[in-house]
Amino acid sequence: MAPELHTIPGHRAVETLVAKLRRRQVVGSREAALETALVLRQVVSKARFTNIQQLIAVIREVGRRLAEAQPKEHSVGNTVRRVLHNVRDEYNTAIKDSAASSRNVYSISKFVLQGQPRKHSANAAKSDARITLKENDPSDPDSFARALKPVLMEAIQDVLDELETVYDNVSKNAKDHIHSDEIILTIGHSKTVETFLKSAGHYRNYTVIVAETAPSYQGHEMARSLSAAGISTFLVPDSSIFAIMSRVNKVILGAHAILANGGLFGITGSLLAATAAREHSTPVVVCAGQFKLTPLWNLYHEYGALDFADPSNVLGFEDGKLVERVDVVNPYYDYVGPELVDVFITNDGDHPPSSVYRLIKETYDDDDHEL
Repeated sequence: MAPELHTIPGHRAVETLVAKLRRRQVVGSREAALETALVLRQVVSKARFTNIQQLIAVIREVGRRLAEAQPKEHSVGNTVRRVLHNVRDEYNTAIKDSAASSRNVYSISKFVLQGQPRKHSANAAKSDARITLKENDPSDPDSFARALKPVLMEAIQDVLDELETVYDNVSKNAKDHIHSDEIILTIGHSKTVETFLKSAGHYRNYTVIVAETAPSYQGHEMARSLSAAGISTFLVPDSSIFAIMSRVNKVILGAHAILANGGLFGITGSLLAATAAREHSTPVVVCAGQFKLTPLWNLYHEYGALDFADPSNVLGFEDGKLVERVDVVNPYYDYVGPELVDVFITNDGDHPPSSVYRLIKETYDDDDHEL
């Protein structure tokens, strides 16, 4: 049975993050993932548990509340799943080490086979320093948590370190993907793509065409940033994407979430760019951190978004007569199918869409797909 949130130590930090997510005070996949990992670290450090199932129930309850607060921000649930995976790994490793240390005794047969145990005292001290786990100990209920928490803190810190260095790790091989005198098309303002292009700019002279991404016009900010870094940059309207695609060597997109089937949710216009690229046989590359891998399929409209922005940005109320006659939709994300993507560049290397399911299998446990 899942514990109530108010009974969990550190629940105030969870409730604070829930309120921030609902009010959209935490914006961006990486920022949401970082905030989630920090809250989970605080919860685990304060939690009291006598066996691993109790701890997992606490983390799942916290993750469920956070995911429900902003279900369209998939990186929150992904971070919870990753922490659960690491917690189980550390627990299983500690159990094996504890069992191995208990069997590490010297006998006559071992003496005959291995010779004199000259470092017996050193090995004994080392084995004593290993974690000794005893679940549901009635004489000392906190002994299990006390022994396991240090390695759990390290496991959560690994997740935080990966999130903090994700941009650098994605872009470290950028020069191998972008060559001199190439023309690159991108859309929107993805921090991952921006870092990737700037990293390649240190080694290659190339040109970037940025679609302005109406009606949010995030492309303007991307174009200014790349131009300030000394990269030859052109800003074009979204309607020009198909016309200029024949001159483009590569399309580089960002992703809000990478789904289990190899598809992705990207900023509005990503589907337009990917479809035009397929017509011209232009490679489509997606740059995204591995924390965006989501064990979900596209449960929404085939082409539609999982989030919608203010429709007045598309058609304002000043056009009163027209507004009365039409329904205006302003999708914030496009769904881009796996058949439109050539490769995903992550902080764990390059992967085709067909390998995404394997990455998800390695990153998350099957039990955690539904929090």
